[in-house]
Amino acid sequence: MTHALSFPVPSAGSIDQYIQSVNRIPLLTEQEEVALARRLREEGDVEAARQLVMSHLRLVVAIARGYLGYGLPHADLIQEGNIGLMKAVKRFDPARGVRLVSFAMHWIKAEIHEYIVKNWRLVKIATTKAQRKLFFNLRGMKQDTATLQPSEVRSIAARLGVKPEEVVEMETRLSGRDIPLEGSSDDEDERFAPVAYLPDPHAEPSEVLEQTQLARLQDTGLREALASLDERSRRIVERRWLAEGDAATLHELAAEYGVSAERIRQIEAKAMQKMRGVLAAMV
Repeated sequence: MTHALSFPVPSAGSIDQYIQSVNRIPLLTEQEEVALARRLREEGDVEAARQLVMSHLRLVVAIARGYLGYGLPHADLIQEGNIGLMKAVKRFDPARGVRLVSFAMHWIKAEIHEYIVKNWRLVKIATTKAQRKLFFNLRGMKQDTATLQPSEVRSIAARLGVKPEEVVEMETRLSGRDIPLEGSSDDEDERFAPVAYLPDPHAEPSEVLEQTQLARLQDTGLREALASLDERSRRIVERRWLAEGDAATLHELAAEYGVSAERIRQIEAKAMQKMRGVLAAMV
């Protein structure tokens, strides 16, 4: 079905025009939607599928807009969401008594989530088990929002088996955006460049002791957090974040457990929320 459909595809240079065009496409009434869905299911009518997809393109735009904070192009998010929409249309059963908009939302989000996991800059650098542990634990290991001191960087790197520069890079990415250390040529006073705000690397002994104790406590935090999960949730988190080599996708786990990719995403989100609670309680 996906190859036979024809509808506007967003590009980086025409995203505004694309959004305007899909917003002008008329919405279907419930009766029209049911009739088209039946034609698709009973007769394999590709034109019926095209009309169902076209009338819901604005839904994909709206959902994709909610994921702009991940730093990925809006056009790419929309394209992935459109794939989810087409999958939803193919599987939609009007006899269930629900509108396509409610059914399609889960498929659209699942496809966008899968795209983000594969392409988000935070996840892309987490290619080893140690790096995934770093990605998952770094926020909990930091005592506050201040930049890590060199001693903290070395300690975290040693505990997780990564290079100190990987810790620094991950911290920069987790902060939300990359910032030139020396500032820019537009800075009126170099004293206000980011490099001027680096913390004093010579912490007092009491601070060092406190940070060491905290680090030791959080070293066992991941194991205890994983132990707090049920077997299925623990396996999903391990396959998604702590596995050697390529991490399992939502769709691979969905096939393994016989549920939808959206259900796997929900289980993963709930498990990670519970783990964060366990780690927070240990501090």
